[in-house]
Amino acid sequence: MIAASLSSGDPLAVLVRLTRDAGFNFGFLLDSYERPIWNEGLITTLQLVLCAIVISLVGGALLAAAVTSSRPCLVWPTRAFIELTRNTPTLVQLYCAFMVLNMLVSQALGGVEQNPLTPFFWVVTVAGLHIAAFHAESLRAGLEAVPLATLEAALSLGFSRRQLFWQIQLPLAVRVMLPSITNNLVNLVKLTSIGSAIAVGEIVYASIMIWTAHDNVVELMVLILAVFGSLNLLVSLAGRWLERQLKVPGHGL
Repeated sequence: MIAASLSSGDPLAVLVRLTRDAGFNFGFLLDSYERPIWNEGLITTLQLVLCAIVISLVGGALLAAAVTSSRPCLVWPTRAFIELTRNTPTLVQLYCAFMVLNMLVSQALGGVEQNPLTPFFWVVTVAGLHIAAFHAESLRAGLEAVPLATLEAALSLGFSRRQLFWQIQLPLAVRVMLPSITNNLVNLVKLTSIGSAIAVGEIVYASIMIWTAHDNVVELMVLILAVFGSLNLLVSLAGRWLERQLKVPGHGL
């Protein structure tokens, strides 16, 4: 398969040949068995990133709403969750979730076969909620930065507490804290690599499967760095674009 590709005019084959002449082994990109493994790992990484981003943003908004609530029954449990999540390693959280919570769910449902929660689910949930805790603190700072006069004006117009939060405070807080949220999302993209610890077939796990059969660790690490660097560049550019689109006219002048 590799020889046939190299003999053709395939641009990828040409690139593999040129890098091979320079001492690098990217031959797996032309292998009919290993290339699909790596491609599937890339797709899984993209799915992890997208799902975790959604969970982190929704979870962060809910946690911020709870931690700024006037009800102690919401504030204290939420504060405890945020502090526990922020102050413990994400990998340890993943092991606890997958090896303890997942086992309890399996026992409650009558066996592993009856458990619908996959390793993919646990990676997305743990990584998403971990970053949601950071989002919550960023949003809390933004909520507290909203001028009191703005809130009083909304209340005088008949806004309820719930409407005040979702329609006034949160949109303004997001504008203020968007750079911090973007930074959290950059960290989230990198966090998805912990999926390899519980055999989720993302790009790092797929690369490990390939380099165990070949002496091309350096080449695969270069590709991994390039993929995560590109993803985070897209996240950063999207964050900057949103900052420009949501910028309050005259703010900061």
